[in-house]
Amino acid sequence: MERFFCSNCKRFYSLHPSRWRCECGSFLDLEFESEFPIQKILKRAPTLWRYREAIPIQNHTSILSMNEGFTPLEEVEFNGHPVLIKMDYLFPTGSYKDRGATVLISKMKEWKVQKVVEDSSGNAGSAIAAYCAKAGIKCDIYVPYDTSRGKLVQIQAYGATLKKVEGSREKTAEKAMEAASILPYASHCWNPFFLHGTKTFAFEVWEQIGRKVPDTLVLPIGHGTIFLGAHLGFKELKEAGMIKRIPKLVGVQSTSCAPLYEAFKKGWRETRPIEKKETIAEGIAIAAPVRGKQILDAIRDTHGEVLAVTEREIKSAMKEMGRKGYFIEPTSAAAVAGLKKYLEGRRRKETVVSIFTGIGLKSAGKML
Repeated sequence: MERFFCSNCKRFYSLHPSRWRCECGSFLDLEFESEFPIQKILKRAPTLWRYREAIPIQNHTSILSMNEGFTPLEEVEFNGHPVLIKMDYLFPTGSYKDRGATVLISKMKEWKVQKVVEDSSGNAGSAIAAYCAKAGIKCDIYVPYDTSRGKLVQIQAYGATLKKVEGSREKTAEKAMEAASILPYASHCWNPFFLHGTKTFAFEVWEQIGRKVPDTLVLPIGHGTIFLGAHLGFKELKEAGMIKRIPKLVGVQSTSCAPLYEAFKKGWRETRPIEKKETIAEGIAIAAPVRGKQILDAIRDTHGEVLAVTEREIKSAMKEMGRKGYFIEPTSAAAVAGLKKYLEGRRRKETVVSIFTGIGLKSAGKML
């Protein structure tokens, strides 16, 4: 039986669209057992929905898909080190957030929801708006007032109602949560169904490298949706007996907004308030990640680490990738800068996987 559970106070809840957090105030996870019937999977089209027995949607007719997923895993060299990069900037809305949106909004459709609310720095809002448009579900998207214009135009193109909020990213979330008192909250960080979409990143990497496990994943972290999704995906593969270990998780943050980096370095179990500065990598500019403790636990459980990169390093990485033919957003460039830092001085051969999270066109106005 599928149900929500709270790792903080151990409560359980039946599934319902209005339930997005625990009575204790903590985030919720989903109790769900994934299955991996390999022969069936291999016969299906190369989309993330080929793993449908590992995705918590009951009714096949509820699935909303634009043939997303199974993005290329391409080898890119960094200072003599070959790294496998998942090209998730090639998704229908231009970012990996489509992984979570296709699953979350499919669930909303299954629940016969008519309207949802979401808050975002841009990419998640675009993804939720796109899949709501496909489902015929109305949505209000709350965004910080200074969000990149390209992302705002995209959200509105899907017919979503845009709600600009003066102030911080955290203030934007507060406004959305107020609205969520009467509307289902299609939140990419609070709603666990979103993570059950982003976990398909792990399934695809596993399959694309010959049903093996990479040694290390280097991923950007804001609210941690791709980071926690990857951890969840490999964890489910391990629990199903498909693999024997989970790769080391290395997170990357901007020095301008690095609550997880600070918490990890100081040995804290949870993040604490920080002084947030402006960063070009708006996708990871999260001062108070909702699932901060869960992210830190995943890092320590896999003997990973958190790296912090400067604005100069991010801009340099973005330019370098452009010269290699990849027009990526600043958040992707932060991951590249972190990759280069991780690889410095390493001699041991290891399989490292990273990601291009989003396309540069969305943030072009901030990149000039």
